[in-house]
Order: sequence, then C-alpha cells, then structure tokens
Amino acid sequence: MKTHFDLIIVGAGPVGLAAGIEAKRKGVSYTILEKGVLVNSIYRFPTNMTFFTTADLLEIGGHPFPSTAQKPTRVMALDYYRLVAKNEQLNVRLHHTVIKISGKEGGFVVEGVHEHRGKTIPFTLTASYIVLSTGYFDNPRGLGGIPGEDGSNVSHYYTEPHPFFGKEVVVIGAGNSGAEASLDLYRHGAKVTLVHKHPEPKETIKYWVAPDLKNRIAEGSIKTIMPATVKAIFPDHVLVEKQGEELKVPADFVFILTGFRPNRKLGEMVGIK
Repeated sequence: MKTHFDLIIVGAGPVGLAAGIEAKRKGVSYTILEKGVLVNSIYRFPTNMTFFTTADLLEIGGHPFPSTAQKPTRVMALDYYRLVAKNEQLNVRLHHTVIKISGKEGGFVVEGVHEHRGKTIPFTLTASYIVLSTGYFDNPRGLGGIPGEDGSNVSHYYTEPHPFFGKEVVVIGAGNSGAEASLDLYRHGAKVTLVHKHPEPKETIKYWVAPDLKNRIAEGSIKTIMPATVKAIFPDHVLVEKQGEELKVPADFVFILTGFRPNRKLGEMVGIK
C-alpha cells in the first residue's frame, strides 16, 4: 500500500473532500484520512435536521446538489457527499485516526491508527504537504467539567426525539441546537426544561425557529430557567443556580448543547499558533 503522498488531507468533511477533488484534478498524489465515517460531522447532526443554508452553498467540485426543498436536510446532504466521493473515486481512508504529525517544511510524518474489524492497526504515512480540515463538531464546549457532565444520562449531541417520549428532559443552551432540540422533543411527547445562562435565547436562532420557540415558552409548553448556571448533573436531576437560589430540576436525560470548538492539537504539532 502506498505510504508517501504529495498531499495528506486530514478530515473527510466537505472541505476535505473538496481539497481531494482539486488535488486529483491537478495530478497531485493525495489521500484523505478520516477518523470516522464520510462527512462524519454531518452524520452526527440530528436525524431530521434541516440546514440553514441553501443547497447550492453546500456544493463541492462543481457537482450540482439537487434538492426538492428550499432548505436541504441532513439525509439529502449525506446522499450528496456519498455520490460525489463515489463519482470522483476519491482516495478516502475511513476510520483512520491521526494521532501525531511531525516535521515541517521539507516533509511531514503522519502517524495514527486504523480501526478495522475489531483490530487497531498502527499506520505511518509521509507527505510533502498537509491540509488540516478537521472542523470542530467533535469537540463540544461543554460546561467546564462540572460534576456529572460525563454521566450516562448526558449527551452533547442530539439525534432524535422518540426515546424521550414521556420523559423529563433538560436541554442546556438556547442557541440553534438547543432551540431545535427543545421543540422537537416537546412535539414528540417529552417534558422539556430549557436552561440558558442568559436572560433570553440567542438572537442568532434561525428566523423560522425563533418565533416558534418563543411561542412555546410563552404558552408554557417548554419550561425555561434563564438566566441560570448549571452546577451539577445527577442521575435524576440537574442542580441549577438562578439569582443566588439553587433549584433541583427533575431530569431523566440531559442534553448539553452549548456549541463546539476546534481541536487545535494537530496544528500545534507542526508549529501553527
């Protein structure tokens, strides 16, 4: 198997795939390393998510993104990027986690592990150039490691509402993710409490979502505790402080949807500040 390339691209999201397409068209030898599945971040979006942007702004490599809706969905995007990767015959190595990059000008050494059929196989590749397109969706901002944040009843990712029918669910964070998750959970029979550190939900919530959320809050369908600070998470409740008063909010499950930050470790390994 080939071990040296002109270019190694880390991350098989839309940016990584686009870089691979351009490399291939320019006759540059390349490979794309992805620690998860193709467009892993989009795969981990909520199951029924609708994009804020239009389909044409998601296109790569000049491939049209056919969409029957004004706003494409997660499923449409997965279909699109799979077809692009297949039609371009991109050299993508899935489930290849990059652990270390060493070297600078003159060449790089990329080390990592490949998860394959229950085995963890080390690999070492070399390249003249590196593209880091790892995004940020794998690195939740979280709550600073408060007690219980890593509990089995907590997730930083929202998928779908069905398992939470009839359950007490606390959603922490009132940005786009928190707003959409709260509405989806409420409409599928969950008892939702939305906790946010500011007095009002974020102003950046999608324009068609914001009035829906405000109306559900106003009518009492979605409870809110704002502004508030989460102090700890327990198996059956969330401890919240609001204006100096501690409140115990019943919770069968907790979604911490407070955004994400980029992982800068790989860049720092090669001297990027």
